Amino acid sequence: MSKIIATRAIKGAHKIVDRAKNELAKAIEAKGKDFQVSFPDTHYSLPFAYAMLGIKASRIGDLIEIIDYAQSLLPPVPSENVWLPYLGPTLDAGMATLFSEEVIEVLKYALGPSPSYDYWVGFTNDAILREQGIKLVDGRMPGFAAIVGSTPTNEEAVRIIRELQEKRILVFMSASANGKCIAEQLAEENVQMGWDTFLVPHGKDISATVYALNIAVRAAIMFGGITPKGIKEAKDILIYNKNRVNAFVLALGEVDDEKHANAAGAINFGFPAIADTDIDQILPTGICKYEHVVSPVERDKMVQKAIEVRGLKITTEKIDIPVPHGPAFEGERVRKEQTGAEIGAKFSKAFEYLRMKKLEGVEDGKITVIGPELDEFKDGSAVPFALVIDVAGRKMQPDFESVLERRIHTFLSEAMGVMHTGQRNMIWVRISKEARKAGFKFRHFGVIMHSKLLHDFPSIVDKVSVTVYTKEEDVERLLPEALKAFDERDERLSGLTDESVDVFYSCKLCQSYAPNHVCIISPQRLGLCGAYSWLDGKAAFEINPTGGNEPVSKGTCLSEEKGEWQGINDYLYVKSNKALSRFSLYSIIDAPTTSCGCFECIIALIPEANGVMIVNRGFSEMTPCGMKFTTLAGSVGGGEQVPGFLGVGKLYITSKKFISAEGGFKRIVWMTKELKDALSDRMKKRAEEMGEPDFVDKIADETIAITTEELLSFLEKVKHPALAMPAMM
Repeated sequence: MSKIIATRAIKGAHKIVDRAKNELAKAIEAKGKDFQVSFPDTHYSLPFAYAMLGIKASRIGDLIEIIDYAQSLLPPVPSENVWLPYLGPTLDAGMATLFSEEVIEVLKYALGPSPSYDYWVGFTNDAILREQGIKLVDGRMPGFAAIVGSTPTNEEAVRIIRELQEKRILVFMSASANGKCIAEQLAEENVQMGWDTFLVPHGKDISATVYALNIAVRAAIMFGGITPKGIKEAKDILIYNKNRVNAFVLALGEVDDEKHANAAGAINFGFPAIADTDIDQILPTGICKYEHVVSPVERDKMVQKAIEVRGLKITTEKIDIPVPHGPAFEGERVRKEQTGAEIGAKFSKAFEYLRMKKLEGVEDGKITVIGPELDEFKDGSAVPFALVIDVAGRKMQPDFESVLERRIHTFLSEAMGVMHTGQRNMIWVRISKEARKAGFKFRHFGVIMHSKLLHDFPSIVDKVSVTVYTKEEDVERLLPEALKAFDERDERLSGLTDESVDVFYSCKLCQSYAPNHVCIISPQRLGLCGAYSWLDGKAAFEINPTGGNEPVSKGTCLSEEKGEWQGINDYLYVKSNKALSRFSLYSIIDAPTTSCGCFECIIALIPEANGVMIVNRGFSEMTPCGMKFTTLAGSVGGGEQVPGFLGVGKLYITSKKFISAEGGFKRIVWMTKELKDALSDRMKKRAEEMGEPDFVDKIADETIAITTEELLSFLEKVKHPALAMPAMM
């Protein structure tokens, strides 16, 4: 190993540990040892320290143990002339660096100034991490890059970032070079940043680099089911990251001692570092797998070199449109002042409609725009719009129309400069002035849909033609046909029940992060992430029979009430690596289903109320069961079977199979107001079906009750039916 890397990393670690010790001493003097410290909305205290040491620090005084441990890891600074043939001391220095940086950052939250302001996000809370988790496990984010420093010009910064976005790689940004962080360069060029665009600016301080690593350790805890206790679990977390979290560091600009120390910390996780300056390299020759430092690499080749060194498998499809396209642009927002054209919502009549036709009835690749093109409208115009897509395929089925149609939103919104929401005849689309200027036109909607449908659904789609209508009379003429098809589809699918099919579908996508977790998806119970229905599973299996979704024969029914079948249990035992032997799909008490951690909501039993509460991801306040969402999520995820708790997709709440073994929908005694409002129409319809039209008003929320006592008082006042039902336990 290079003497220069060892010397500089160890020097940098000493500097950062000394800084943390000094800041901790100031904090103790100013606030005392009992002053509370924490990162916002996390169950894991200081996640890095918790993961590696099992310490759940909550007071300033608790940080002393962490810093003492970091100090104990520090090797003496080696002589400039001493060559070290092994990584050990350098790796220890890297870990000491990360422990110390987490202390520095948490003290900012405790004492100020907060690291979250303007576009800087600081710490990423558990709810956001779980929300983005599905993108990590389903391949939309094949890995992440931690960028430290900046490029010589803003243009180069934007180019590197766009390359990473087009390759779907999540980007964390911290530290500076020549006084500037790459996030500042992006802000100057009006590049949208945030989790929705795969660009997360943690902070300008070098210590903000630790945020990328405490996300990595939480991934192992949340999705891998590893509970930190000591050295064994710390090793498991590092190995988990090395094998399952595809990450690397891009060091832009000068690599000082502190950056060397952070690179040493990342190497512990198997995250290689690629630099554009001439620093000494670490090039393992077989003993290690990813513990690389590679330099100097030309900036226009850094991303590809990092992908090669980390061993990522990335396949990207180049679509012939004048703007970049990829999942990183799906969350992009086009503000009113940026709008070049507006479609739908309150501005114009608009709809999207995908229909199945016979093979001979579709001319593949034919894209037609009937009416004015985008560049013929005045800037900011409201445009009448109909997108009609004809698909044909030997394995295409009418049931797949809705599956493919739902993908219109994703495919179109992945074009940079296109903001798309809604579906069917309830869409709202904005096209930015920048996209118009780049040459984007309505015909490019057709190019995107043709390319993506053939690429993503090759087994069921053989031909695609697209017609775009931009005259109001055409839109009004075609809309009745589309509405009739939507109604027929809804009626057909509403009759699809668990009893009407012989097979359910599994989803094992999350096993890349939660090895023992298996989702079982039925017509009346969608995947817990909310993204996969039974029809999605069916279509996915047709597309890729060896993929993450496959049919599971129900077999002999063991309990109709609880939703237990022998075939499901047999499948579960094998696919969970023999960790689980049975599932009850309709019960929260007896062998409930497991979760990886990507659930939209958590159901929790409240014995005193003889019912259940439901809290959605993103709700950060206390709940009547005495736990916040983050605490609940820490217990439910990781593929564990936890009676009394259940991770679910929010639409399952209004299913007739919702915990039906315990009495179903009437057991809901509390849920967040946000969730109740979002499901209002569906919940009222379900209540009417039960003969309890005023039932939804009997469900408490946080504006009514946040303690068990307050909840019981309200339930008794409104005569909630759960109080008169048989005991749940």
